[in-house]
Amino acid sequence: MILFDKEYKLIENYNDAFDLEEFMSKCTDYFMDYDYIVGDIAYGKLRLKGFNKKSNKNFKDINDFSKVEKYIKENCAYGCKYFILERENVD
Repeated sequence: MILFDKEYKLIENYNDAFDLEEFMSKCTDYFMDYDYIVGDIAYGKLRLKGFNKKSNKNFKDINDFSKVEKYIKENCAYGCKYFILERENVD
C-alpha cells in the first residue's frame, strides 16, 4: 500500500483487525515519519500509534519499535484486535 509516497506492508493482522477504509479515514501525515504504524481496536474505535527503529533520526524511547509488544499488552484493551504496518526500505 502507498501512504505519503512511501510503501507500507501489513506485517501483523491479529484477529483480522486491518480495514483499509477505516485506516485511511484515521491516518494523517503525522505518521509519515514513522517506520511502523500500529492500530488497535477496542470498543469499536481504531487508535493509531507510530513507532521507529533506533536508526530513525526521529527515534524516541517512547516510540521504540522493540517495545511494541509491551505497548500492546499494557496500553491496549486485553485481547483487542490490532495490526502493524511496516514502511518498506527502512534502514
